[in-house]
Amino acid sequence: MGIAEDDIARVREATDLVAVVTEHLALRKVGRSWMGLCPFHTENSSSFSVNGELGFYHCFGCQASGDAITFVREIEHLDFVEAVEKLAAKAGITLHYDDEATGRDTQRRNRIYDTLAAAVEWYHQRLMTAADAGAARGYLRQERGYDRETVLRYRLGWAPEGWDQLMRSLGMPTAALADAGLVTLGDRGHSDFFRGRLLFPIFEAGGRPVGFGGRMLPGGRPPKYKNSAASAVYDKSRVLYGLNWAKGSVVEREQVVVCEGYTDVIGLHAAGVTEAVATCGTALAEGHIRALTRFARRIVLAYDADGAGQAAADRVYEWERDFKVDIAVAAFPAGADPADMARRDPEALQAAIAEARPYLGFQLERLFSRHDLRSPESRVRAASAAVSLIAGHPNVLVRDQYLMLVADRCRVDPARLRQLAAQPQVAEGESAPPRRIAVSDGDVVRRPSGPNSTLPLAELEALRLAVHRPEEVARRLEEELFGHPLARATFVVLASAETLHEAMELASPEVAAVLSRLVVEESEAEADEVMVRLAERAGDRALKELQADVRQAKEPGEIAPTIAFLKLMLEQLRVDGDHAEEERREAEQSLVRWVVARAQADGS
Repeated sequence: MGIAEDDIARVREATDLVAVVTEHLALRKVGRSWMGLCPFHTENSSSFSVNGELGFYHCFGCQASGDAITFVREIEHLDFVEAVEKLAAKAGITLHYDDEATGRDTQRRNRIYDTLAAAVEWYHQRLMTAADAGAARGYLRQERGYDRETVLRYRLGWAPEGWDQLMRSLGMPTAALADAGLVTLGDRGHSDFFRGRLLFPIFEAGGRPVGFGGRMLPGGRPPKYKNSAASAVYDKSRVLYGLNWAKGSVVEREQVVVCEGYTDVIGLHAAGVTEAVATCGTALAEGHIRALTRFARRIVLAYDADGAGQAAADRVYEWERDFKVDIAVAAFPAGADPADMARRDPEALQAAIAEARPYLGFQLERLFSRHDLRSPESRVRAASAAVSLIAGHPNVLVRDQYLMLVADRCRVDPARLRQLAAQPQVAEGESAPPRRIAVSDGDVVRRPSGPNSTLPLAELEALRLAVHRPEEVARRLEEELFGHPLARATFVVLASAETLHEAMELASPEVAAVLSRLVVEESEAEADEVMVRLAERAGDRALKELQADVRQAKEPGEIAPTIAFLKLMLEQLRVDGDHAEEERREAEQSLVRWVVARAQADGS
């Protein structure tokens, strides 16, 4: 059971790895490669490298590596066949199988994406042109201040009141529409899932539609919001509305602003906060945090005044600890809605985002605002309540910093607050020391030694050139020039394979580990200089062996001329001057021929 090898090769050749990776995380161009935060482990500095020309990626932090198929398999939890099918669909390649059942789930997801894309377009055109969408257009224009460009950009739509207008208009099988969450089965049979609602299409980070959020018009039929049900492509605990539009700004500004609703996102984008996204009818969850860490490490919660205080402190601290993120909260005036602020006072909205406080700091400010700190009694009550809040933070140093802040605000001796914080009734709710994900030392992910670090520099550079610029060294490299066993084995695999993919498949685990890093490690070295150094190392090794033979009285008379030849070649390799380059090149060629001939003679 599987896909024809020729088809797999066609998919690899047709796939742009950089484009595939950027559907899931942000990349920055660094030289000829692309760098970003690794999606496979938690890190604060970019160690994930992608070589788009060769079609391979490698993480210097967790050692994850592979090609586009591997990436799709790991990032989307697919098997090999499903990953190839996904990439083939993007490239427009028809696959051939030896088992018709292979890849059924992936084909199902692709059908759902296509069905949803057709629905997005139909609903959008309905809003733009249909007579029965007049009230919806008026609401968007008058109540929300949306112009035509906004409606077009966010592909807003209108679901008419009719029982089955979408079903009849699309003309698709009912089963396909149901699988995409667009129709539902009731007492009167199948009907459109969304009726009489404004629709906000929801897209994955890569831009494919996965569902809808439906809002009733004023005076319409409750509930106010109705969202797509879970499907094979839509999981509200992981999907974030607007990430497909916001991800560029998120990377550039190194933070993401999380709102509660679709209109909040559109409003914030219009006000210049283009890094805003929203959860889809659910509270912020671990799946959302995991998705966001691929793009930024600072998360600002832009909820209304009531919603901001409802986030569970233990979850926030756990996310900060486990995912190495900083979660802050933007403080809005009581009763203020971010979307309304975006329209009425965009500068105040931007200031609130810019001045967002860490979660615990936000909670303390809210606490202080509820107490009259002019009286001793009120200050004591505020201080006691603040100590209870602070006790929930898992970091003892952070707790102490906030205790000193409370001491200053409430005019209390810090030592007394520390005593209060140490009392059992305050610390009772504290849990055991938090579990840690051991991926970094401090805040900087350390680059592990890895297989490449043990290779001599000249041999490592030669291998890099063999991978990245083979036309410069292919006819000049020989197996005998590599003294390190792992470097030699790597060269042998490269030389015996027609493609890099074939080399990966032929390689032992140790050699594969070297190759996976070589494909993302560029070389700025000059090929001539590398070859001279490589030949010099080979000559030095041979000279030491022959000198050892002389010391052991192994035919010293016969060895002496060879030693003299080697010394002469090495001197020419190290010569400087106007004609040095030509002399070094001649010495390199002579030395390489001798090294190869000697190896062949020893072998015979």
